[in-house]
Amino acid sequence: MKILILCTGNSCRSQMAHGFLQSFDKNLIVCSAGTNAAGKLNEGAVKTMAEAGIDISKHTSDGVEKYLAEEWDYVITVCGGANESCPAFTGNVKHRLHIGFDDPSHATGTPEFIESEYRRVREEIRVKFYQLYTEIM
Repeated sequence: MKILILCTGNSCRSQMAHGFLQSFDKNLIVCSAGTNAAGKLNEGAVKTMAEAGIDISKHTSDGVEKYLAEEWDYVITVCGGANESCPAFTGNVKHRLHIGFDDPSHATGTPEFIESEYRRVREEIRVKFYQLYTEIM
């Protein structure tokens, strides 16, 4: 099964979802991309995923254009901006889903609060994507 996860920047939420899906099943082909890719990973996302035992530090932040010519079983958007842009995705897609999450990179406050937002969103992503994985497998 081939799954593409889309976000705006492809630096945080889509990378976390990518990491979790791949950890659930090594046989899944999982990629992630951004409608306006940042070109680098969010350090908070890398750190919080490492805390959960998943290394995403070698992932790349890619533009969606890289994947347009491929066929996908699922294209899943994880932020509102990518969901709005998703109709422009011209690839061959069997199923399109939107599972939205807050962007922890927009959190403000103390370092402790910001870290707690990354952890909160990470856990929401873990739960929702595990639920999806168990439903589609």
